Amino acid sequence: MDINIKAIHFDITEKLTAFIEKKVDKFTRHYPAVATVDVSLKVVKPETALNKQAIVRMAVPGEELVADKTADTFEEAIDLSLEALEKQLERNKNKK
Repeated sequence: MDINIKAIHFDITEKLTAFIEKKVDKFTRHYPAVATVDVSLKVVKPETALNKQAIVRMAVPGEELVADKTADTFEEAIDLSLEALEKQLERNKNKK
C-alpha cells in the first residue's frame, strides 16, 4: 500500500508525517482492499480558526473515494477525513 503526503505552501513536520502514516496504516489494516492513499494538506485563510484542510483520496478496486475536511488542526482534519472514508467504504462494501 502506497501513502503519498503532500503539504501545499508549507513545510510538514516529521511528527505530523508520522501521525498520518500511523493513522492510515491502522485504517488500512481494517480495509486491506485500499491500494493507495493520497493526503493533501493546506492552510486556508491563515487568519481564521478552522483553517487546516485535509483532502484524503483512497484508491480501492473499482473506484476512488475522497474526503475533504477542515478543522483547527491537521490531526483533527485527518481523523474526520478517515471517519468519512470509513463510512464510504462501509456503504461501498454493502452495495456489493
